[in-house]
Amino acid sequence: MTRILIADDHPMVRDALRSAVLYSCQATDVMEADRLDSVMQALEERGDLDLVLLDVNMPGMNGLGGLRTLRQRFPATPVVVVSAHEERRWVREAMESGAAGFIPKSTPRDAIAAALRQVLNGELYVPPSATDEDAAEVLEDAETAEIARRIATLTAQQLRVLELLGTGKLNKEIAFDLSITETTVKAHVSAILQKLKVYSRTQAVVIANRVLADRR
Repeated sequence: MTRILIADDHPMVRDALRSAVLYSCQATDVMEADRLDSVMQALEERGDLDLVLLDVNMPGMNGLGGLRTLRQRFPATPVVVVSAHEERRWVREAMESGAAGFIPKSTPRDAIAAALRQVLNGELYVPPSATDEDAAEVLEDAETAEIARRIATLTAQQLRVLELLGTGKLNKEIAFDLSITETTVKAHVSAILQKLKVYSRTQAVVIANRVLADRR
């Protein structure tokens, strides 16, 4: 089940985004909000959603401040900014603030649908209006920041397991080092893969090394 929240204070915009959402990913649960506190309430009550589409100009947002608040409180929920602003400065600042994508409201439905599919697949999206050079730099910085946010959701024990995975140790060796059962190690590995949104131990180690290497 794909659960998506559309947050915009203009009903016509929400209708247009709902159409794009249903067209792109056949979401089975599409919710709506028209102010930041309603978004917060939905996330508190419904748990982490698969995606939030967020207008930065709706009530309570305070520009990108609302986006930063969402990312701090719900780091596992990807947020795509949908904005009337199209300047490259806005794209960069939104991505630096934790957005998983930036979609100008002037974007055609098919392009919106493609962007949403890209984000739901775990990738980041910036619009073609950003130059190739700017887009590459923004995406690299945003990807590193996103990995750091995902790693921050790991418990201390999960982080230790991830570090030991990076040394090439097997589950039984990790279990011995941490004085826990191999079953517990497997549970930690499964949680790590889910939180980092990857499908293998190797992927987890590769993306984590982009951040953890700088901390050593």
